[in-house]
Amino acid sequence: MMHPNKEIIQQFYTSFNRRDYVGMADCYAENIEFSDAVFSLKGQQVHAMWHMLCEKGADLKIILGDVDADEKHGKAHWEADYIFSASGRRVHNAIDASFLFQDGRIIKHHDAFDFWRWSQMAFGSVGWALGWTPLIQKKVQRQAKKRLDQFMADHPEYLS
Repeated sequence: MMHPNKEIIQQFYTSFNRRDYVGMADCYAENIEFSDAVFSLKGQQVHAMWHMLCEKGADLKIILGDVDADEKHGKAHWEADYIFSASGRRVHNAIDASFLFQDGRIIKHHDAFDFWRWSQMAFGSVGWALGWTPLIQKKVQRQAKKRLDQFMADHPEYLS
């Protein structure tokens, strides 16, 4: 029998693959915390980020593997294929996710990936030469935050 928290992880990524941000949000606790190399978000910011990524990622394909979970912790390996809008370049990102559960929902979600490898795919030679530097990562973080802030301003349901 599959652990219910493993089912939650599978539901989350099935929803993501369908670009169903409402289904994704159903897997999260109200005070969800999300982090990766680009974002560090809480609550409505997390929901808005996934909504934005689902809306903008028309070509996004998710491959899920190695899912495991128990009462408190979970993990999954997932891969994302998409065109990075800022450069028009194809990206294949391999991501290891970790989860913390509380009361049958995800309360913390962290995605780990090789930012330098990602930047090489997203930016080509500039990513190869400079993607390992904090300068590029900070620039990507600032641009992503600006896009998310604008998305939230355009979707006032996330500003509560």
